[in-house]
Amino acid sequence: MTRRLRIGALQLRAHDRDAFAQQTQRLLALTAEAARDRDVLVLPEGTLPAYVLGDDGIDDAAVAATLRALEAIAGERDCAIVVGAALRREGRLYNSAAVIDRTGTLAGTADKLFLWHFDRKWFDAGSRVEPVRTSVGTLGVLVCADGRMPELSRGLVDRGAEILVMPTAWVTSGRDPHRLENAQADLLARMRAFENGVPFVAANKCGVERAMVAYCGKSQIVDGAGEIAAIASEREETLVHASVAIGDAPRPRASRPHLSPAAPTARGVVRVALCAGTMPADVAARVALLDADGALDAHAEFGDAFGARLGLARVEAHAAIDPGTLVAYRAAGYRTIALHAREAHPWLASLARARALELRLFVVVFEPERAYAVDPDGTIVAGTFDDFRIASTAFDLARTEQTAVAPSTDILDGLARVSAALGNGSAR
Repeated sequence: MTRRLRIGALQLRAHDRDAFAQQTQRLLALTAEAARDRDVLVLPEGTLPAYVLGDDGIDDAAVAATLRALEAIAGERDCAIVVGAALRREGRLYNSAAVIDRTGTLAGTADKLFLWHFDRKWFDAGSRVEPVRTSVGTLGVLVCADGRMPELSRGLVDRGAEILVMPTAWVTSGRDPHRLENAQADLLARMRAFENGVPFVAANKCGVERAMVAYCGKSQIVDGAGEIAAIASEREETLVHASVAIGDAPRPRASRPHLSPAAPTARGVVRVALCAGTMPADVAARVALLDADGALDAHAEFGDAFGARLGLARVEAHAAIDPGTLVAYRAAGYRTIALHAREAHPWLASLARARALELRLFVVVFEPERAYAVDPDGTIVAGTFDDFRIASTAFDLARTEQTAVAPSTDILDGLARVSAALGNGSAR
């Protein structure tokens, strides 16, 4: 049965690890105020004691005492609180999200599976994919880079999560100081909600930590249709809040395809022509004028042999909404995906960009009147429009093999780890 939850995401200004003790009372006061008239309140990753630890010699007692204080606030405010914390269990330190029920008791924890860059220097990776049941609903809890793993959110929803909740520390490169960018904040958060049909909430930091990690803000609440209900600014400490519906049936899933391994033969840079709609009889000559190595079209009238060289698979766009579909193709060695859509749809470009980015693939989209290509960074690099019926672009296939997205952080390793946690076998 559908019901509504009053959700809050508390975007906090980053503090250094050494400043945690001085920040604790301020943190508790902000939380107590933000939890007022909320059903669920989410705080960022690494709120307790910080994200950049440097070593694991943290004050576990101080973290535990602050958690107890948050439990008291949750009980007083009748609000479930999810907070990012460094938690030690059996001698191992985890980058965790602690879930405190509105009763003031700890309902459970979720440990970050897909460790990012230097946080693997002091954290152990989690291994469980289980939602946390609370008196307000069943929460699918992720921590930051876990949101880049499409099957992780899928697994949580399939196991009963009614809403996806993520303490995060979305960083930014700062390449444009006037527009702080992050792929999860700008694209993937909405896709996680849309592809699963459940709301998604992420609480991020703003500001800078240890003078070397900058955060992009943009804490957000997304409804089950993938539309943003509330979003924070890039630089300001603030609370964003919205009411979202939970309890709707999640999106139906496609059957996981059973695939023979792909055997792509093309190497290096390949120039590809994209053909939209009905092609003229002399299309081959026109493609040759573009100095293209081959062409792809929606009807597979030509280009199938060329597609095989690229490691291309043709997939119905609706089937690709299920995150497991293209993960299976990536695991089987496909490097290029052609998505076929029977009609244009506003979610299609975001879907193609998300799948290309999170799986390090080239994705080609064929709509009835348009064709376009997306590179492994999730950027649309070429496409047709109006009378422009044949476009061309270069696919550097080596980029599909560059699956390290940060030092010691490999997408294929992450996919395999999530697949193993879900019991799917290897995802490589």
